[in-house]
Amino acid sequence: MADRSLLEAAHALSVLLRSRGVPHAFYGSALTAALANHPHSDVRLAQTSAHPFRRVREAVATSDDFAVVHSPWTNRRGFPMTVNSTAKIEILPAGETGPRRLDTTTIMKIHGVPFLTVTEFIRAKLKVWAISRQDRDARDILYMMLRYWQRVDFNRISEHDMDQFVNRNADAAPAWFAIKKKYRA
Repeated sequence: MADRSLLEAAHALSVLLRSRGVPHAFYGSALTAALANHPHSDVRLAQTSAHPFRRVREAVATSDDFAVVHSPWTNRRGFPMTVNSTAKIEILPAGETGPRRLDTTTIMKIHGVPFLTVTEFIRAKLKVWAISRQDRDARDILYMMLRYWQRVDFNRISEHDMDQFVNRNADAAPAWFAIKKKYRA
């Protein structure tokens, strides 16, 4: 799928959620795609605050562009675009992998779409990677670490998990050591 469709889906969902007062921020490969401006999309996730499923389901019900896909064996909801795209956006409650609070310290806007900040993105992806060891998560973490290490707040990242990540992904070592040095100087 073209990232343009993915970002358009994220933007459309964001407009819909904002109109209903639902706090949210996207992360996953949609962020790296937005920053890189090139194809690189596999996981698209949105964080929402308290009672995300009901509030998002109600917001989406007002749109012909999205459809709710229920997953009876989990507590997940997906929102694939039904017009011009097959983008799938998984909705997670705030705090599951990302920050509990979505505010100006945890969100940045890119092309008018709220995304987790670099630190929160790495933190969320690192939590998922520590459990699953998926290559796509490692690629996303590496992309952000190598290009935006100077924006990472060391105090928000699990040092143990990042040390394990660096042991398996040596390309991240210079950025991780630079972050540590910056905060320990």
